Amino acid sequence: MSDKKNTELKELLDEKGNKISPQLGDDVKNYLIDIDGTITEDVPNEEPERMSTCEPYLDALETLNKWYDEGHIITFFTSRTLEHKEVTEKWLDKHGFKYSSVLYEKPRGGNYHWIDNHLVKATKFNGKFTDLVNREHTIEVFNDK
Repeated sequence: MSDKKNTELKELLDEKGNKISPQLGDDVKNYLIDIDGTITEDVPNEEPERMSTCEPYLDALETLNKWYDEGHIITFFTSRTLEHKEVTEKWLDKHGFKYSSVLYEKPRGGNYHWIDNHLVKATKFNGKFTDLVNREHTIEVFNDK
């Protein structure tokens, strides 16, 4: 039996006492994970017939299910369109992926630059899922001058 973490949102207040967007506890990660090229071969939307027959990367299946069982939130964020919803979710279920939800219609083309008022940690997939490790890298930030 897994030790489920608390995924309830904590209410937060700004310096004036106004409610602001709630936040998960520090021990829960909110993973947004791509599908094509990340948990299976890179299948473009123009070839939807391949979406039901591609095979998952086993290390992705094992790692993501482990994270889910540890109490983290797994959300697939894909460039597949809503037209591909049924085949996508059948494929995820068929292969045993545990997940919280699927977000469709992520912009295509890569080179993503996420701007948010919450801390965002990005991890580029390099061909194999493993446990995550901490490393320091240079990042772009807004000039606060």
